[in-house]
Amino acid sequence: MLFIFITASMDSIGFGMIMPVLPDLLMEISGEDLAASAKYGGWLMFVYAVMQFFFAPIVGNLSDAYGRRPVLLLSMVVLGINYIIMGFANSLVLLFIGRIISGIGASTMSTCNAYVADVTPISERAQYFGMIGAAFGMGFIIGPVIGGILGEFGSRVPFFATAALVFFNLLFGFFILPESLTPENRRIFEPARANPLATFRQLSQFRVVFGILMVMFFYNLGHHVLPSIWSYYTIEKLNWSTREIGYSLGFIGVLMVFVQGFLIRIVIPKVGLRNAGIIGMSMTLVAFCGYASASTSWMMYVAMVPGALGALAGPAMNGIASGQIGAQQQGELQGGMSSMMSLTSILSPPIMTQVFSYFGSNSTTVYYPGAPFLLAAILTLLSLVLFVRATAGSKLVSNI
Repeated sequence: MLFIFITASMDSIGFGMIMPVLPDLLMEISGEDLAASAKYGGWLMFVYAVMQFFFAPIVGNLSDAYGRRPVLLLSMVVLGINYIIMGFANSLVLLFIGRIISGIGASTMSTCNAYVADVTPISERAQYFGMIGAAFGMGFIIGPVIGGILGEFGSRVPFFATAALVFFNLLFGFFILPESLTPENRRIFEPARANPLATFRQLSQFRVVFGILMVMFFYNLGHHVLPSIWSYYTIEKLNWSTREIGYSLGFIGVLMVFVQGFLIRIVIPKVGLRNAGIIGMSMTLVAFCGYASASTSWMMYVAMVPGALGALAGPAMNGIASGQIGAQQQGELQGGMSSMMSLTSILSPPIMTQVFSYFGSNSTTVYYPGAPFLLAAILTLLSLVLFVRATAGSKLVSNI
């Protein structure tokens, strides 16, 4: 489990390390200004999400057929190669090739969750899913700090440092990581089944699982409002500086780690998965309404507290869905969930930024820069209603 937690944090540490220097690298390679480089950065995220949408089910099915260990180790090889390519890149084409490769092999989180499902009882899975989420969140706190320091020595240094960390973890896993999926729980790899539509079709056989996938779609469609417009909104509404934005993101990260790494282990055993999901989504709804109506900085920080408690929802949903199916389909389930989240990361940012652009413009007839958060609140309310209906009457859900 130590390797699993390190691997989960490595994903976000690596991404966090390159965040401070990516704008400089894009400007260096493209020869264009910051605004143009930001567009290239957005397309890099888009390409990564598209590749992950299509390939996450393939990787999930491969892990069900050949085991978690080889898929995890191969994913780390691909991830390390991506950072090396991006570090050496002298053209935008190479940068995009690197992100395409990374998106194709981006299976570490879903395979880590499948590994957890293999080795933990149903009643404890959500807590471990939460701990993986906490490890991922910790990486977003540590990564940008390390990346900012290393970036002083050159915009390419964090890429090579990240590759070194990934390969070091690969060696660690190669020698200590046992296989979690026993041969009797494996199934034959079927290419026709290893695509998003086929995966969703397979999972639709399980009523609760399919309902959870629909909940995840609307919930994450709304939740992507945070990375999409947080910086723009706080600058427009509260005139925050870059440092103030950084402080706010760090504060959110600390709260998320506390909730997923500690609080979730107390709350879920007491209230159960279904109630934890309802509480988490309700808190997210409160937070979005708070952000939309905040007129001062302290109001934003107050709203971050229920926002962090919203982190109960993800592990609860994952725990419920994982408990509905057998060991031979855990990889397929996690791949399907990863694919669904990738789809929302493709669709949501342009929607949220366009809404902000329209209602945040001084020339609009209705000036309300908090409009994207209200849209996110509506989507969260819809996901909450769907969650209550999807999990109603399920004995397994009720007993967890």
